[in-house]
Amino acid sequence: MSTNIFLSKEDEQQVVQAIQSAESLTSGEIRVHIESVCRGNVLDRAAWLFKSLDMHKTELKNGVLIYLSTKDRKFAIIGDAGINAVVPAGFWDDVRDLMISYFTKGDLVRGFVLGIEQVGEKLKTFFPRQDNDINELSNEISFGK
Repeated sequence: MSTNIFLSKEDEQQVVQAIQSAESLTSGEIRVHIESVCRGNVLDRAAWLFKSLDMHKTELKNGVLIYLSTKDRKFAIIGDAGINAVVPAGFWDDVRDLMISYFTKGDLVRGFVLGIEQVGEKLKTFFPRQDNDINELSNEISFGK
């Protein structure tokens, strides 16, 4: 993990807080990864990061990765097999569109916060939080170069 050059500490904390808040509604796990340049196809890169961040190891296979490369403006939201098995086609489209509307204005933080809130709401429908739920993955943002 490299040094965060994308967000201020305060901005980073807002995004982490949004993840914590969203995860309080669901057993789903949400991660954010930000880097400058996407190496290859954006979905392939997001899938590779999903695995390298051990997101595929959640008990219910209900992890979600929000990926952004800033310089080449590539973005993806991907969910694990447990999510993909139960959600309708186009499930992430409105979240993607909302986030992109803020990203294109240069407001990364607002885009992430609102998108993460929507992801939590959507996951709550299919993966409501259980009394014995544990946080299986870090809520911290991961950063590439």
